[in-house]
Amino acid sequence: MVESYRFFIIAGITVIGIIGAVLGISLTKGSIATQEYEIDVDPFKDPQNLFVTARVMIQNTGSKPLTNVLVNFGNGQTQLIGTLDPGKKIILSPPDGNSLDQVVVTADNGIAIVKEYRIPPKMPGMMGS
Repeated sequence: MVESYRFFIIAGITVIGIIGAVLGISLTKGSIATQEYEIDVDPFKDPQNLFVTARVMIQNTGSKPLTNVLVNFGNGQTQLIGTLDPGKKIILSPPDGNSLDQVVVTADNGIAIVKEYRIPPKMPGMMGS
């Protein structure tokens, strides 16, 4: 009788552990830092009929702070971010009159990312289609 209770207790603890691990990964969105210095850059532009909406998302996905983060939007337009702590995400708007071709993000420790702006697919019935 005691053996059957022991089985249920061990099974319950195992299930709770599995649920905890799944929730932990879900809350971190699977972004567990694997490198000390790493950055994610996502430039986005959405051309409409009369205007273009653009933004640049920058996130420190490493385990240590990034220092001297500099964003080069092109056309000689730059913005110094300074220090970006681990996990921190910022969203920037490119300066007016920018060509919106590509973004270059540099930081100390050999970080240099060049990304072209991505454009979302247009679907019938959506604004700007």
